[in-house]
Amino acid sequence: MCKMSFKKETPLANAAFWAARRGNLALLRLLLNSGRVDVDCRDSHGTTLLMVASYAGHIDCVRELVLQGADINLQRESGPTALFFAAQQGHNDVVRFLFEFGASTEFRTKDGGTALLAASQYGHMQVVETLLKHGANIHDQLYDGTTALLKAANKGYNDVIEELLKFSPTLGILKNGTSALHAAVLSGNIKTVALLLEAGADPALRNKQSSAEPGKREQPRKGFKRTLKYQLLKEEVLINKERSWTQDCLKRLIFLAKAIQYHMETETTCNSLSPGISAIMVMGNFQ
Repeated sequence: MCKMSFKKETPLANAAFWAARRGNLALLRLLLNSGRVDVDCRDSHGTTLLMVASYAGHIDCVRELVLQGADINLQRESGPTALFFAAQQGHNDVVRFLFEFGASTEFRTKDGGTALLAASQYGHMQVVETLLKHGANIHDQLYDGTTALLKAANKGYNDVIEELLKFSPTLGILKNGTSALHAAVLSGNIKTVALLLEAGADPALRNKQSSAEPGKREQPRKGFKRTLKYQLLKEEVLINKERSWTQDCLKRLIFLAKAIQYHMETETTCNSLSPGISAIMVMGNFQ
């Protein structure tokens, strides 16, 4: 997460940065109108007044700065822009306003981060929706290969995942050797697993590490299956407890059962599932 620095160069600049951070529009306007504070003044890390106001979500200050000529697409030394900071903090009103005045989604941080990746990482669904509608690239990745979908899957942000899936993100193995489905299973997010399987994610995929180490292939495969089976049984217990077998519940169970079947080693293992789950697998034509 990019954090803001508030080191200033002059007393008046210091006051302007304080006003932008606190949302003190009257003071900010007074300082800008004095002609003694440049609207694009920077601190020692390249932070601008607009970045600070965007990070804090003060839309009135953001509007004042932009109308007074602030450069929307200036980058901090580490790469983020005002749009990145607003997206990271979930300030959708600021994001929309910045787009009205020419904000670009193409700028990256030094590690390859974009506004879409930041918003997805922190579960800001409305911001994700706005960014995608304004041309954010669903395939953007950090330089280590992490995508917005993987970040959301890792945290179980299902509303974000549903929005990202509308734009056909990559469901297969990424440059970093894993997939969004692997991330969802390892973090134990049952609905996330179901969403990704329904979208076409292949539960039989192996990460690159396991395929590159023949002597250890079976370990991740068993671990993947055990995690799925555990989540499936946990879901069954919850549904029995609540006595509520809704269509949505059945759908989630069927997708999990399908995923497990891909990882069954023997017919005996398959028969070891509870009768209720076996029946669901038959209902879903997965046996």
